[in-house]
Amino acid sequence: MAKAREQTQAAREAKLDELHEHLTGAVEKLVSGDDWARALAFAARFRARSFSNTLLIWAQHDAAYEAGRVPEPMPSYVAGYRQWQGLGRQVEKGQAGYMIFAPVTGRFATATPQAAESWRRLGKGEKSRPGEIVRSKMIAARPAYVWDASQTSGDSIPEPPTPKLLEGEAPAGLWDGLAALVEERGFAVVRVPHEGMIHDANGVTDYTAKTVAVRENMAPAAQVKTLAHELGHVLLHGPDAEDARQHRGVGEVEAESVALMVGAAHGMDTSGYTIPYVSTWAARVDGKEPVEVVKATGERVRKTALTILDQLDTAQIADGTPPGLDREAPQRSQQRSEPAHERTASTRPAASVPEPATRLATAPVAPVERGL
Repeated sequence: MAKAREQTQAAREAKLDELHEHLTGAVEKLVSGDDWARALAFAARFRARSFSNTLLIWAQHDAAYEAGRVPEPMPSYVAGYRQWQGLGRQVEKGQAGYMIFAPVTGRFATATPQAAESWRRLGKGEKSRPGEIVRSKMIAARPAYVWDASQTSGDSIPEPPTPKLLEGEAPAGLWDGLAALVEERGFAVVRVPHEGMIHDANGVTDYTAKTVAVRENMAPAAQVKTLAHELGHVLLHGPDAEDARQHRGVGEVEAESVALMVGAAHGMDTSGYTIPYVSTWAARVDGKEPVEVVKATGERVRKTALTILDQLDTAQIADGTPPGLDREAPQRSQQRSEPAHERTASTRPAASVPEPATRLATAPVAPVERGL
């Protein structure tokens, strides 16, 4: 019996190792700025999932397309086996799922939520004490599977929204929405007649004067893209942002990447976004492997872009979640209905998960973030 458990655990660990290898391989293929830009444009279509999971879906769908198992090079919606069943669709026989990381959460309680060390994990079925609050926290990860809509059949799925823009046109309401977010952070938005007034740049963020300047002798789409770039600086950088100050290249990559994801989510042409070679800027961070820098940067960009997009009242493309699906709903019985070769309940401590902001000991426990 003990030997069987050991074998099962070894198989589960092997699947997690396989996932990490897939993810590392996908990251290592992001060699040029164009590669990175394409990855971010893809991530914008699946922005409800972590950057790591986005790369895993991208790589596995591409392999499925090359093998002729799916009809389109770009996936549309992805969901779990039982989730598709809940939407009236069934995974077709022989269609292998895309393996991704799924969160394993624990319940924690405390009467003093501001004290990080006071949180204690509740056992299965254990209730909190009088006066305590309870929150969930990601504590580990397990392999899980999702399938693209093209791998399923059944009830029809509404066509995903695709905003149509003329060349040089800005999405309706995007400038005003971005400007409002800049102003909420205490910065004034200033339009200047030409680049000569802002050091020959398209836009400039002045942290001392608390201004964001954008030149207006550009097409509306270019002005919006520049404003999104500067908003990225406002949210991510500043005098206290040590990494961005020491590694300006990474700071520019982050700001331009945020702008790209915001633009892509609105159906804008992203071919004009300029991002330096990944191998150059990622190698500039001392003491960190380039692969880890790229993964952390991608997740930081995704979360920042998502923060912006969630606050905008604009028409945006779908985020990869099928219409009608509540991803927050419990999926406790999913394993029982998945094909036998897809089942897994493997877990690994959160420290091994390629999502950099999930460590339990660094901050008070908080609700699980959107991501995996």
